[in-house]
Amino acid sequence: MASSLLSPLLLPSSSSLFPRLPKGTSKLRIVSSHGNGVELIADPAAKRVSFGFQNVADTFWVNVQRAEGRPLSIRLNSPLHFPNSKPESLENVAIRVELSNGCVGWGEVQVLPLVSDVNLEMALAKTEEVCNYLRGIPPATLNSVFDDITGVLSPREFAPIRTGVEMALIDAVANSINVPLWRLFGGVTSTLTTAITVPIISPEEASILASKYYNQGFETLKLVVGENLAAEVAAIEAIHAAQPCCSFMFDANERYTADEAIKFLEKLKDVGIVPLVFEQPVDRDDWKGLREVSNAARMYGIPVAVDETCRSLTDVQKIIVENLVDAINIKLPKFGVLGVLEIINLARKSGLILMVDSMAETRLATGFAGHLAAGVGCFKYIVLDTPFLLAEDPVVGGYEASGAVYKFNNARGQGGFLNWNLLPDAGGLP
Repeated sequence: MASSLLSPLLLPSSSSLFPRLPKGTSKLRIVSSHGNGVELIADPAAKRVSFGFQNVADTFWVNVQRAEGRPLSIRLNSPLHFPNSKPESLENVAIRVELSNGCVGWGEVQVLPLVSDVNLEMALAKTEEVCNYLRGIPPATLNSVFDDITGVLSPREFAPIRTGVEMALIDAVANSINVPLWRLFGGVTSTLTTAITVPIISPEEASILASKYYNQGFETLKLVVGENLAAEVAAIEAIHAAQPCCSFMFDANERYTADEAIKFLEKLKDVGIVPLVFEQPVDRDDWKGLREVSNAARMYGIPVAVDETCRSLTDVQKIIVENLVDAINIKLPKFGVLGVLEIINLARKSGLILMVDSMAETRLATGFAGHLAAGVGCFKYIVLDTPFLLAEDPVVGGYEASGAVYKFNNARGQGGFLNWNLLPDAGGLP
């Protein structure tokens, strides 16, 4: 139907839209209609005229017509390395949301049972629950829908599921207003340069792999450490000798004690290597040890970052107030999209260095994280490399990768999608 203007006061008194009208919106424009509902967005002449994610979330009305989750299984070329877990395949959940205007959004739920306590069966069940809920709610602003989702998926362990749903809704809205996600999130840049992860293997194998990556355009290598100090230092020296221009990031994944982590730093000093960052040196609950390592690292000019230690906004606030570390590694499945935006706001005010990392996702979720990081433009360290480890790429379109450089084009939303018909039905989902 043709777009038209209406005042909120002209809506029928029985309309479910009226109680959810965003404050400060004087006029709304009908974007589409479906059945008894309408989908609206604030008219450009209304009070909120600046373009940005918060304004869109406050003023864009969504009417979900279809929502579904399906298993997304992809083999890995080599196992991922997590504390107590080395998965050899991704067993995630893909989410497809379609609005009444026909625009589709895509999301991905990361499933790592030994990391998040949510297995595939539970993820599919909760995804089905929230998709059923989305199809049943009346049209509302995007922020109102976010509030509803938080109510359904409030426990911390459901954060990966909430992340996938938020991704899909935001992608659908960005498609509706014809903008790429990186512009929606701030529009600072349309490109990113990622580091790539090198497992600790023999010195010979490590130097060969590092050289391969360097020749492909990767100048920053992230090495997983914390199991065998002597072997790790030998591999680091071999890589440094083979590719002296490469920069290093080290991730201990909670494996060191404070004394061991400090000894590792001393060994690095002895061989003349100063990494860009030293991530999660001690157990997530060892706040005292974290402070000791961070203080020692600062003497060497090395920033310490936390990952597993940071599980909530409260943890971020504690880190800032007590000046425990210099950087924080943000992963969307841990906090949800909205939670990450809150953390970014805190970090900008405090001077905390931001790092964005992927865990076990395809280019669908990696692309969303990349769009967000490029859009806000305040992430110093980028490690969005999991797609390079996949045996196949299920995503059609999306960002362009040239070596270590990701380019996010001006396609609507994140620009990528899945061939839905090739994914197995979850069973029972319409």
